[in-house]
Amino acid sequence: MEERALRIAKPYLDRLTMGVTRVLETSPGITEVVFVEKEPAERHAIVSWEQKNACVLPEDLKNFYLMTDGFHMTWSVKFDDNPMPLGNMTINSISKLSRLGISAAYTLPSAPTLADLEDTDEEEGNQDQPEKPHLDSRSLIFELDPCGGNGKVCLVYKNTKPVVTPDSEIWFLDRALYWHFLTKTFTAYYRLLITHLGLPQWQYAFTSYGISPQAKQWFNMYKPITLNTEELSEEAESFVNKLDPNKVFKSKNKTPVLKKKLPTQPPPSQKGQTGPAPKNAAPSGSSSRRREA
Repeated sequence: MEERALRIAKPYLDRLTMGVTRVLETSPGITEVVFVEKEPAERHAIVSWEQKNACVLPEDLKNFYLMTDGFHMTWSVKFDDNPMPLGNMTINSISKLSRLGISAAYTLPSAPTLADLEDTDEEEGNQDQPEKPHLDSRSLIFELDPCGGNGKVCLVYKNTKPVVTPDSEIWFLDRALYWHFLTKTFTAYYRLLITHLGLPQWQYAFTSYGISPQAKQWFNMYKPITLNTEELSEEAESFVNKLDPNKVFKSKNKTPVLKKKLPTQPPPSQKGQTGPAPKNAAPSGSSSRRREA
């Protein structure tokens, strides 16, 4: 049986990255912009995940997985004429959207879990902030992005009872196990991920103590996209929430190459395809007329 693979069509690939590849390609010192192309998640895999975890995925995140089973894009900078990895944009696949707080933090007998290590002190004077998640049975927490070891971006359900409309939020759990609110929806978080270019520790910009001095130097060199954020918001929301998977993907007979360097060269014209003649091409019959002359 011939294997059938799906690849994201070029116009939708540009919209998926919200044009950030063009920004990176035109920035000085940036090299090796790589987008890892992924096939869409199967619907039964999403249903299986929801049944296993007794919760319903938000509609925008579900549509995202139906378009691409996760997201991974990286870029490097030239350092002493050698590429050094710097930017990293990641969203875990549906199979790696695993729950936090239920496994032991260490591999020792009677080792504590993350819930045991969680800070339980309530911050004073923070009435305007949303209620923080809990790593015990009071919340359902799933890892969206491992953040390169600098923390975890999580999909959080505070209401663990089955509901028709899931009430979820996106939070950042830092390495000290303190919670920081990011966004109400996945679409809003996806926009933040793209506009911050995957810079190291960018999530700490939304904490009270901010990013480290070293990360701040990279921010000064490659500033996050701050222009036309409203347009980016509308484009991301429209693209993710009004997805037609039949138009996003095109069938291929060959298994797709997973890693794809950008920019790509335009595909060569197919045989039999008509188009404008090259500028230097001689008109038909010109050589025979010259011989007759």
